[in-house]
Amino acid sequence: MLDPVSRVRRFNRAVTSAVGALDTSFLGRGRPLGAARVLNAIGQGRSDVADIRDYLGLDSGLMSRLLRSLEDEGLIETETHEDDARRRVASLTRAGRREFAAYEALSNTQAEGFLARHAQREALLAAMDLIASALTRERIALTEMDPRSDEARYCLGEYYAELGRRFKQGFDVSLSRDPDAKDMRRPRGSFIVAMSDTLPIGCIGLKGTDHGYAEIKRLWVAPSARGLGLGKRLMDAAEDAARTLGIALLRLDTNSALPEAGRLYRTTGWREIPRFNDDPYPDLFFEKRL
Repeated sequence: MLDPVSRVRRFNRAVTSAVGALDTSFLGRGRPLGAARVLNAIGQGRSDVADIRDYLGLDSGLMSRLLRSLEDEGLIETETHEDDARRRVASLTRAGRREFAAYEALSNTQAEGFLARHAQREALLAAMDLIASALTRERIALTEMDPRSDEARYCLGEYYAELGRRFKQGFDVSLSRDPDAKDMRRPRGSFIVAMSDTLPIGCIGLKGTDHGYAEIKRLWVAPSARGLGLGKRLMDAAEDAARTLGIALLRLDTNSALPEAGRLYRTTGWREIPRFNDDPYPDLFFEKRL
């Protein structure tokens, strides 16, 4: 009765109904969900038609019909890309911007109402995060960012908080070798954030040094995105960034209270070495030559 397939299908039916996927007038604005999602994608800053189609998982025929319907309503304009005649770009008209704002307000109200009806708000959000990460794993993007950006600072804050929970002695970032922002930006280093749609769910830093090597720092993956191979993807991205900067030797440190980190390093070509710093928190040290 409660077999896994039946549970997944129940979930699919519940979500389809809750989001109004079958409504001919999504959120009462006079058009179905597909057209509303295209309008939302453009309003969120996506302009390349091919990019929007891939982002929404639409075939080219349906995408063309949705674009025409929005053009006929006077909500968007499409034109040929100025640098590539084979590509088209879309933008919102003034009426389109008003409609986008109306959808945003209605969607926020709908989400707030849904959360307000549930007694275990945080548990519900955690479950949503887990499901969203699993469903969109192929679309998780790794983006190089300034380590002082809001997305990076969020990831680092979550990383420090997790260390505080998992280390017996807690974690005080002021006692650690806290990364210097200038050393995690090109040309000395790099900071990479994993983005799931608009939300940051992981990060890693490549910190340049003056000691003949660079360090991998602050590898973190949100609990909702663990088990998807994202940690290895972030490590690979950091190593690729090091290669582009001409860095041939990498080092990192970790704590035995994070066994999953040690397993990742040992299975991806890193070798254990003696201590190379005076940071009070790590007790395991690794090195990898690129």
